[in-house]
Amino acid sequence: MAITKAKKTEILQDLTNIVATAKNMTFVSLKGISANDTVVMRKKLKSENVGLKVAKKTLLKRALSDKNYAGTMPEFGHETAFAYSEDLLAPTREIFPFTKEHKGLLNIVGGVFDGVYKSKEEMLEIATIPSKEVLLSKIAFLLSSPMQRIAIAINEVSKKK
Repeated sequence: MAITKAKKTEILQDLTNIVATAKNMTFVSLKGISANDTVVMRKKLKSENVGLKVAKKTLLKRALSDKNYAGTMPEFGHETAFAYSEDLLAPTREIFPFTKEHKGLLNIVGGVFDGVYKSKEEMLEIATIPSKEVLLSKIAFLLSSPMQRIAIAINEVSKKK
């Protein structure tokens, strides 16, 4: 069934609004993923304030071309969707587990990160960046470890005197 010109204009406007506000967009190729799995994925993404939009490649390319992002636009698959958010890491980090769970059906093909097109490999690197809370806990552990050793050493010295 063909989409009317008015409907295409409406979809393009919606995509343009999303592109204008999103700081990160992770493009995924969907091929053969079930409707139930898509619903589960959308619910999980929504709970993390990440949107998921399926769009025609031509309309998505037109919406992206208005932004003049640096770099080269990635090649989209047959069926293309993108996860988006105002959070820089959330879309990529949240979609990544689904790509591992649905190998071959759902693949990251690239994205836009802070105004720059990124390749599949770069987006996969971004997906594995730990959350802010995890990084802060690692820093706290690294800072507390030497202090603990000094306290133990001082305590042992005081026991001998």
